[in-house]
Amino acid sequence: MKDKKCKSVYVLLTDTGTLFTRMIKLFTDAPYNHVSIAFDEGLDEVYSFGRKYPRNPLIAGFIKEDVYFGTYRYFCNTRCLLLKIEVSPMQYDCIRHVIHNFNNNKDTYSYNLLGLIGVAIGYPINPKNKFFCSQFVAEVFNKSGMGLWTLPPALVTPNDFLMHPNFETVYEGSLYDYPLLDKDYLSVI
Repeated sequence: MKDKKCKSVYVLLTDTGTLFTRMIKLFTDAPYNHVSIAFDEGLDEVYSFGRKYPRNPLIAGFIKEDVYFGTYRYFCNTRCLLLKIEVSPMQYDCIRHVIHNFNNNKDTYSYNLLGLIGVAIGYPINPKNKFFCSQFVAEVFNKSGMGLWTLPPALVTPNDFLMHPNFETVYEGSLYDYPLLDKDYLSVI
């Protein structure tokens, strides 16, 4: 989409190197195993399904990620790939609305750990109000009228975002070397 009225939405793929992510990589052999959706290139407004408390991987659900003071601050060697997709103003508003609904009901959502097994066996497992990260981001795009895959969201992986032709690479490298992060915040970390 090259229309001047288009808006950008960002997808952040990350690899923190934790035990959990290393286990996932054994099965996927993909470079990144976590995905988030962002509304700005500076990564100030980022959403996903992941740890609700940075030091506790067992309690997970819908989160607004904090690149500076959240989970990533404990994994300073996090590698990332930032992707961008152009959307119409109507799609952008829909994406915002879907995220707003998730946020308003965040206490009703939890992490879809069984869904990860479903991905491994190629069968979507969709318990009510449970999502894993890539399922959530794919669901947001689907509910916004942007069916990017023929797969159900419960089978979409972070690597599917990496391989999708509609996404453009903005940055790849160390998360904390990303030039658009606020360097004043980084000095506190």
